Amino acid sequence: MTITITCFEKSPDGGKGLARDTRVRWALEEVGQPYEVRGVPFPSLKEPAHLARHPFGQIPVFEEDGLTLFESGAIIFHLAERYGSLLPDDPDARMRALMWMFAALSSVEPPILDLSNARFAEGQQPWAEQRMPVVLERIRQRLDQLAAHMGDSEWLEGEFTVGDLMMISVLQRLKPSGILAGHPTLAAYVERGHARPAYQRAYAAQAAYNNP
Repeated sequence: MTITITCFEKSPDGGKGLARDTRVRWALEEVGQPYEVRGVPFPSLKEPAHLARHPFGQIPVFEEDGLTLFESGAIIFHLAERYGSLLPDDPDARMRALMWMFAALSSVEPPILDLSNARFAEGQQPWAEQRMPVVLERIRQRLDQLAAHMGDSEWLEGEFTVGDLMMISVLQRLKPSGILAGHPTLAAYVERGHARPAYQRAYAAQAAYNNP
């Protein structure tokens, strides 16, 4: 059965790869699986038809042969487990790859998302200016820690895995802010991920979908 992913009918970033369906598209390209796209306009995200697929009214959603999954981490975990090419064969290396996937979502992404909230959702609050240095310091701390771990390594654990795919997908959300440029090790890491043919295909597909 054909894989279908549900995404924004028109992404807020205009197809620049920041929406979470891009990371799912990337994973599908890495494992060599074709897919179809269902676009959902913003007003329909909270309607019963979409809530039946995603109870929180968000994107992306993955559907294949009766299986429906939401949350990009769960979807990519499923693809890595099912098709294997994003996970090492060695059991210990496999668990380290999954560890980094969870680290990307649980340790690195939250402060990055907090920056978006501080700038846009809370930017007009009287305390917003005082809070911003704290938000930025949390991001810098995480980036410093990650860069120190990586050193001169090409990938997080020797070879490209699902952990790298998710970490790069999270880090690229910082590119518009310019913060990533202050961490050359991580900026180069993101560029290596973006140079992969599978990412190039995923990015092109997402951009074409949003700019027909």
